[in-house]
This record gives sequence, C-alpha cells and structure tokens, in this order.
Amino acid sequence: MANLPQSLSINTPFGGGGGGPTATTQPGKERKMASAEQLVLDLSNPEHRENALLELSKKRELFQDLAPLLWNSFGTIAALLQEIVSIYPVLSPPNLTPVQSNRVCNALALLQCVASHPDTRMLFLNAHIPLYLYPFLNTTSKSRPFEYLRLTSLGVIGALVKVDDTEVISFLLSTEIIPLCLRTMEMGSELSKTVATFIVQKILLDDVGLDYICTTAERFFAVGRVLGNMVASLAEQPSSRLLKHIIRCYLRLSDNPRACDALRSCLPDMLRDATFNSCLREDPTTRRWLQQLLHNVGVNVNLNRVQASLQPGGGFDHMLVN
Repeated sequence: MANLPQSLSINTPFGGGGGGPTATTQPGKERKMASAEQLVLDLSNPEHRENALLELSKKRELFQDLAPLLWNSFGTIAALLQEIVSIYPVLSPPNLTPVQSNRVCNALALLQCVASHPDTRMLFLNAHIPLYLYPFLNTTSKSRPFEYLRLTSLGVIGALVKVDDTEVISFLLSTEIIPLCLRTMEMGSELSKTVATFIVQKILLDDVGLDYICTTAERFFAVGRVLGNMVASLAEQPSSRLLKHIIRCYLRLSDNPRACDALRSCLPDMLRDATFNSCLREDPTTRRWLQQLLHNVGVNVNLNRVQASLQPGGGFDHMLVN
C-alpha cells in the first residue's frame, strides 16, 4: 500500500489550511511564489502534472494566496477536474489502485485549498465543482484507496461548511449531500464518519438546514436512524471525537418542536444512561450538550437502571452536574 496521500497527512479533518496567508513572512517569499507559479503552470502539462500535484499538495501551506493563483491561471481548474473525472470508470466495479487514489487525492487537496480561501470559495461553489466529488462519496468499497478518496472529498465539503454561510448550505441542500453523508456515516472509517457527521452538524446548525431535515418525517428519521446506529456502534468502539458531533446533531434537532417530540421516543437509551460516562469524562462541553439534550426532550432517567452509576462524584450524576 502506498503512503498516506499528502492531502491527508497535513490536513485537519474539517478542511483546514489552504491558500490563506501564512502567519509570518517566510524568507525567500518571492522565490517560493515563483516556484508555485511554475508548478501551477506544470499542472496544464500532462507530462509534468503528477509531480506538480504532489509538490503543490505538500507545500500549499507555504505558498501565499495559492488558491487565487490556481483559480485564475488558465486551464488549471480544468486540469484538476480532468484528474477527477479520469478515474470515474474504475469506481464501479471498484478497481481503483493506490497510485490512482494518491494522485486524485492530491488534486482534491488543491481544490480544498480553493474551497477554503475567502476570495475563491464562492467562485468554487458557483461553478458547482462540489458535484464532481459526489461519485467518490457514493462508493461503498472499504479498501484504503477508496477510503482516502472519500475522506479527501469530504475534506473539500468540510472546508465549505466550516465558514457559516447560508448560501453554501442552500447549495448543498439542493444536491444529494445529506444521503451521501449518511452513507459515509454508516460505512466509512472513524475519521470519514467524523467528517461526514461534522458536515451534517454544520448543515443542521443553519436554520435553513434544520428546517430542511425536519420538514418531512422521512428526512428526520433517515438522519435519526443513522445517528442511532452510530451511537450503538460507539458503545463497542468508543470515539469521543465522533460522539461529540453526534450529540451536537441531536441537540440541534431538539431545537425543532416536532423533532424534539420524536426524540422523546427515539433517542438512544445509551445517551440516557451512563454508557458514555468514561468517554465524556474529559469533555465538559459535550457533557453540557448532553445535559441540555436530555432536558430538552424531557428524559426521565430510570434510577433503578443506572443506580450503580449514581454514586457521589461519578457516573451519570457526575456527568450532569459538571
């Protein structure tokens, strides 16, 4: 198996970085930008493109305003899209190789750079470029090449939603992003599940997104079913990072009166008892979210069922009072 793609080795799960200015002025700034410009030019040359993709994805945080350079350079975005569509034929049946996956992930890392930059993110959105990534999110193979591809694609979407913007949410809701995220939340790796759940969380935190999910019972229960299944799986393989986003999704759903009524009967029992007490012990913010969620849905805790956890200084009692 090839090494982890550069796009995954230096990114945060939620689409950080990109072409923004560096915190301090780097020595040899002019030389670096000249190097960046040459590498961007090389993207349009099929013979030099693979190396340019690798070098730019590795060093993109060092290149100031790389995103506008990528967007405004003739033929560059078309070259990146060409890399993406070139592997569509190997998605089904799944024949994606590690080399192909790494190369496309490097192209996606540059698109994430464009999606992250304030000067290019809306241009990126208005060009409907996220739609080119959806076939990667629609795959079901759990092999590493496919998982890297899903994760890096989610990073691009995550970069868009990281900045609160109703226009971004409205665009995504006009596409099939919700079912695609739900698919990943069910079958992806822990990291892919975390990024996909973060995207759903950001959509829910927008009023337009919350209304969309809660408008029909089908949408609400589709989201609720997947969240519930994830809670059940976390009881066996805990992840405080993933659990945090799941609880935040539930809490936001409880802000809608109809959804709150439904949660009274469908909120997982494992969120009502001490199942995740140890997982949340070091996370007071998520404990407060869970406390507020239980308050919102009017949960009456069965004292007999959690009696062993209601000891002073620990268990469910400890989780609620902190």
